[in-house]
Amino acid sequence: MFCKLISYCLNGLESVQVGVEVDLCDGLPSFDIVGLPDSAVRESKERVKSAIKNSGYDFPIKRITINLAPADIRKEGSLYDLPIALGILGCMGLINPSHLKEKIFLGELALDGALHHVSGIVPLVYGPRHPTPYIVPLENATELVIARHQTCLYFHSLKEVVTYLNTDYLPIQPLPILQPTPPSALEDYGDVKGQEDVKRGLVIAAAGHHNTLLIGPPGCGKTMMSKRLPTILPPLSEEEQIELTKIYSLATYLKVPLPIRERPFRAPHHTTSIAGLAGGGSHPKPGELSLAHLGVLFLDELLEFNKKALETMRQPLEDGCITLARSNDHMTFPSKFLFIAATNPCPCGYYPDTTKCHCDLPSIRRYLGKLSGPLLDRVDINLEMHPVSFSHFSVGPCLTSAQMRECVLKARACQDIRYEKESFSSNHEIPAHLLSLYCPLTPEAETLLKTWFDHSGASARSYTRVLRVARTISDLKAQQLIDEDAMCEALSYRLLDRQFWN
Repeated sequence: MFCKLISYCLNGLESVQVGVEVDLCDGLPSFDIVGLPDSAVRESKERVKSAIKNSGYDFPIKRITINLAPADIRKEGSLYDLPIALGILGCMGLINPSHLKEKIFLGELALDGALHHVSGIVPLVYGPRHPTPYIVPLENATELVIARHQTCLYFHSLKEVVTYLNTDYLPIQPLPILQPTPPSALEDYGDVKGQEDVKRGLVIAAAGHHNTLLIGPPGCGKTMMSKRLPTILPPLSEEEQIELTKIYSLATYLKVPLPIRERPFRAPHHTTSIAGLAGGGSHPKPGELSLAHLGVLFLDELLEFNKKALETMRQPLEDGCITLARSNDHMTFPSKFLFIAATNPCPCGYYPDTTKCHCDLPSIRRYLGKLSGPLLDRVDINLEMHPVSFSHFSVGPCLTSAQMRECVLKARACQDIRYEKESFSSNHEIPAHLLSLYCPLTPEAETLLKTWFDHSGASARSYTRVLRVARTISDLKAQQLIDEDAMCEALSYRLLDRQFWN
């Protein structure tokens, strides 16, 4: 007797259809699974056998062969327990094989026949829309509730699924209801005293999605400013929530409630390896660059990171994705994040305060030279921070996150209208061939930009970065033309171009 069911496996974030073929025949009793299964799939034999018995059915004393096709793609996880068990019951005649068609089965079985949560199920379900219903565990309902375009049927146990397939009786399950996103518990920029110029730079960074480097001595507030950045970013759209949930569903080592509904803030330690940043492993999982997708990646003490690890960020910063190559496959994970880094200005950390800093210029150059020119070129804004004085603590109300976010949303609205028919959505992404179209300059601004470029020795990439930042500054002022003031402010954020590399 032969039965075939449909399930899915993952190749990176892409779902691939898997045919679960079950064959029962006479011969010496055996239970074999073929089709490149991993250890979790091979161990499903014992779970399936016990689940069938404890659900009130007899397990066949026959030769059982399970094939997971296509056989050249590795199958991982416990999600094939349910289709294997149903295929065996179908071959025994306990389920009409025709009722197994036009359905997709995903689920892990407990020994008593209960259906358990399946890790990494979100990318499998959040695929292209099709009418075929998914049969999945009720424990996965919370993370799948925003997949409104797919039909998901939830069950407690194997016996419930068999009853549904034989009688079309669907048990009424209390599905979770997504509550409105609560106000962010993150701290507010209103608590930060004496750094109003830095707040201005971060508003520009958030408004145009510009990568930013904070340079200042210890204790000046670099980390404090960076941690509050998500409070001024626009809320996630439903499509963005789904995209983030897919990524975090794969990162099973993180105990994060799903679905993801707020922009992530990732701050890996400087001892993080290349694989920790980029992702990887024998069966690649997303790293910090992908976990920060659509959110903020903050690297504190930037120059303490492994230089090779930092160089892996070049492609993601430019392309918004990272491709991991293996001997038999290539996997691409999205990694479109707002990059914020912080570093000290010198080895001791206190330059240019000569009362505390005794570093000479060559040692400062060597220290900052750990940051390669190509990576520095991909940073749009350099912000210099200074320690606050006692008088700053007694000043009146400071710029709050709500006020900063209002400015960001207005600038983003301008960009949404301007790039409505383009494949990109922020100033940071304007391609070089469209800069003359979307970044018109006044004669004074053009003269200023030419003078800077001729005397700074900046690269062509730095030139495009300055134009994009100036475009964002003009958007914050609701101006179509980039004037001399906007260009002057944009050039003031190229701190490292003028101070340390000349």
